Amino acid sequence: MSGEDKRVLITGGAGFIGSHLVSRMLAQGHQVLCIDDFNDSYSVKIKRGNIATCAQNPLFALKEFDIRNSGALELAFAAFKPQIVVHLAARVGVRPSVQQMFLYESVNIQGTMNMLETSVKHHVEKFVFASSSSVYGINSKVPFAETDPLLKPISPYAATKIAGEALGHTFAHLHGLPVVALRFFTVYGPRQRPDLAIHKFMRYMYAQKPLPLYGDGSSSRDYTYIDDIIQGICAAINYAPQPYDVFNLGNSSTVTLGELIDLLERVTGQKAQVKWESSVPGDVPRTWADLTKSQRCLGYRPNTALDEGIQKFASWFKANA
Repeated sequence: MSGEDKRVLITGGAGFIGSHLVSRMLAQGHQVLCIDDFNDSYSVKIKRGNIATCAQNPLFALKEFDIRNSGALELAFAAFKPQIVVHLAARVGVRPSVQQMFLYESVNIQGTMNMLETSVKHHVEKFVFASSSSVYGINSKVPFAETDPLLKPISPYAATKIAGEALGHTFAHLHGLPVVALRFFTVYGPRQRPDLAIHKFMRYMYAQKPLPLYGDGSSSRDYTYIDDIIQGICAAINYAPQPYDVFNLGNSSTVTLGELIDLLERVTGQKAQVKWESSVPGDVPRTWADLTKSQRCLGYRPNTALDEGIQKFASWFKANA
């Protein structure tokens, strides 16, 4: 979209990743419509704070409704006439999806189908779908590549994201809608949801509360800083799929839970009090992104090492605690 202002519709735009993308799009001079239902999965106050400064920008508009509401979607699309849709809205998190599987199915599958159908009807130029590294499930081959089979998901959340990708491929095939699916790998940074590991651990450490850690500390994750994820989304917006494609957005550097706690201790100067718990159903043992395809097609190259990203997050946390 370089050199050309676009109308960009972002679902889930008041959330962690969404609010960063809204800010980036506005900074680039694009018109942005943010759709968010401000549900109570975590503090609504936090979400409103995420986009408070955006609300002052004349290029920004906000609509508050659930993406399962096809009538409200139709009205929003008809009025705004988006050229680009970035669909981030979803019920997220592996563990709660085990207890609330029907809610996840409804929002993540029905909601995504609504978004795709409405995008086709209104001749959207590009549809970018937020998928997840969870789709790889129990994958013995590392690092995870986009060509790996997705036949072993172990959480309802992962299954809904696989379904979302499949729907994107279907609409691209049937209707010629250009769709790019992006598999995010454990995103962290300023505005990170308070229930996610790095935010939660740092909060507990400063409060000198025991950290509930699951398993034996050997599980590993490919932690990816928010600025790198936004770089990848922007590249995907400018990418021309033929007519469907999927990419990993990660850091391609895997860190064990034990190593993460050690790093947090060094950054915060706090000693972690650890309370070990049994492994949680639905949690995968590791994630690790193969970035070969993303680098080749999108020019995607993460720039933030984990220790640098944790330092940046700690500065934000202390300023916002």
